[in-house]
Amino acid sequence: MTDTMQSPAHIPAAAGAEPIIRIEAVDKWYGKFQVLTGINLNVAAGERIVVCGPSGSGKSTLIRCINRLEVVQKGRIVVDGIDLTAGGKNVDSVRQEVGMVFQQFNLFPHLTILQNCILAPMRSRGLSQEEAETIAMKYLTRVRIPEQAKKYPSQLSGGQQQRVAIARALCMTPKIMLFDEPTSALDPEMVKEVLDTMIGLADDGMTMLCVTHEMGFARSVADRVIFMADGKIIEQAPPQQFFSNPQNEKTRNFLGQILNSQHAH
Repeated sequence: MTDTMQSPAHIPAAAGAEPIIRIEAVDKWYGKFQVLTGINLNVAAGERIVVCGPSGSGKSTLIRCINRLEVVQKGRIVVDGIDLTAGGKNVDSVRQEVGMVFQQFNLFPHLTILQNCILAPMRSRGLSQEEAETIAMKYLTRVRIPEQAKKYPSQLSGGQQQRVAIARALCMTPKIMLFDEPTSALDPEMVKEVLDTMIGLADDGMTMLCVTHEMGFARSVADRVIFMADGKIIEQAPPQQFFSNPQNEKTRNFLGQILNSQHAH
């Protein structure tokens, strides 16, 4: 899929521009268990970040804090200039700008694909059904399943359902997309179609944070790979450097395990 209109290289927003996501000294506990410790992270508009790490490292919790599905106890999170930690209306404002795709597709089983996609734009953006359907068909076409619009989720494969979930998030025209292990519940033969859809979004210049173990995706799409362990950001680097020359022993161990298991498949 070549687009001659693309700029020569993918360049996130200029250095010095206000980051679209600012995470400052964030701590989070579940009861006595500290799940995030001293997290600092700035994300530029248009930047594509892959977050990886062993299970229990806090990576899913971190991205769920960005649209306040999880509440932090210390520190600040500012998304597109809106302070999430201030709560209230700010949370609703941020959720309109941030799309989220989960491991499970979370589609409403009793609604058609099209109805799943138009629900939020009509409710929270106040669009008419006709406007919402036009946008929904645009994004169902974008994820290459417009012909499934009248079907119900149970009639689609897992990969198709996850692509619907991506289209549904895009229907809110978010500035930022968060992906929480979007391919981990899929059969192996369906992973590629979802990753291809995400690569297409990245080519459009969407700001993306993706928690994933798909290292091929990280290599080809990420501007930065972030490695987490024990609730901390241990290492971050552009993919070439991250994979060829990891600095931290925990990163090296993790990459050794994951790349071996992916070669085995």
